Amino acid sequence: MTEIIEALNKLEKEKGISKEIMIESIEKAIISACEKDFGKDAVKVVMDPESGEITVTAPKQVVDEINDPNTDILIEDAKHIDPDCEINDFVECEIKTLDFGRIAAQKARGIILQNLKENERKAVYDYFKEKENTIITGIVQRRSGYNLNITLDEKTETMLSSREMIPGERYNPGDRIKLYIVSVKLNEKGGFRIITSRTHPNYVKLLFEREVSEIKDGTVEIMNIAREAGSRSKLAVWSNDPDVDAVGACVGLNSIRINNILADLADEKIDIIEWDENPAVFIENALRPAPVISVDVDEEAGFARVVVPDDKLSLAIGKEGQNARLAAKLTNFKIDIKSQSQAAAEGDDFDDYDDDDEEEITAVTDEEVAAAIEEAEAEANAEESSDETPAE
Repeated sequence: MTEIIEALNKLEKEKGISKEIMIESIEKAIISACEKDFGKDAVKVVMDPESGEITVTAPKQVVDEINDPNTDILIEDAKHIDPDCEINDFVECEIKTLDFGRIAAQKARGIILQNLKENERKAVYDYFKEKENTIITGIVQRRSGYNLNITLDEKTETMLSSREMIPGERYNPGDRIKLYIVSVKLNEKGGFRIITSRTHPNYVKLLFEREVSEIKDGTVEIMNIAREAGSRSKLAVWSNDPDVDAVGACVGLNSIRINNILADLADEKIDIIEWDENPAVFIENALRPAPVISVDVDEEAGFARVVVPDDKLSLAIGKEGQNARLAAKLTNFKIDIKSQSQAAAEGDDFDDYDDDDEEEITAVTDEEVAAAIEEAEAEANAEESSDETPAE
């Protein structure tokens, strides 16, 4: 039996699997093997953690004539165990009729393999759980409809939904790809699923943290991000050191830092905006590259009226309203942009503003993003004939 103990000691040291837990599992397995002969919960099993010796006992009824040797014991034999016992009493008897060493070895082998599998799966889950809200690199394995199956290591695979890819980018099997891990969730079958994205705003944030040392050491802070993946992002930054230019640090010498980041974003355009505690100044900065004549802010209503030169109105609003839309998301203000001549002709004030005139801007959590991704993937899979392969 010492071979089993040596194996358990080795596993505990190398794999971190508790020896006590495995011994308890072996004891329970032997009890289960004895249920047929001695009844459920009748047998007690104790395995010595040092020698591996197994003691099995079961209660037997004291009788003057044996009907079932598994459950009966003659009174003269019972007196050797308990001198005070009487007919119909029960005494704990050591069971030696079965080869418990052989049973233990068989059960131990199965339990060790099961524990190894569960422990390795838990280790992989814990590893990726700690990687939530980080960027990892995977290798494209194959296409699954419009989605991509990506290997993250030898045993772990995830699916990147087409809705979470940057529009316009193309990947082929064997290509390396960077992914933002939104969440890692256990499933009912004991496996887990890794939800990833390349369109999440935090993907851009982490790319800047990797590339810009001033962000990594806390000198420069990213205050907020507004993103329309594949098209344009606005990044609000602030320097805690008056001698460090936050925007310049993010751009880098000869634009090397920003170019390295753009290479990971399929050349998505990025406006780096200087954050300001004054909402009017921040909104003015957020609307760049358009020049701003004036900004009137109603902080209580979360609304700002902006006036720009007549010939810069389309630039301030942007193509299909993108510049104004991103500025509103970045500043968390509803922004009404008018040309100088429009503002002069209308001459209105904040009393004319109706909260229902603008779409509410709300923060979205990673949990909500993960739920939306799962729902989108489910819809995509319903339309495709290919099988989904969650990470296990």
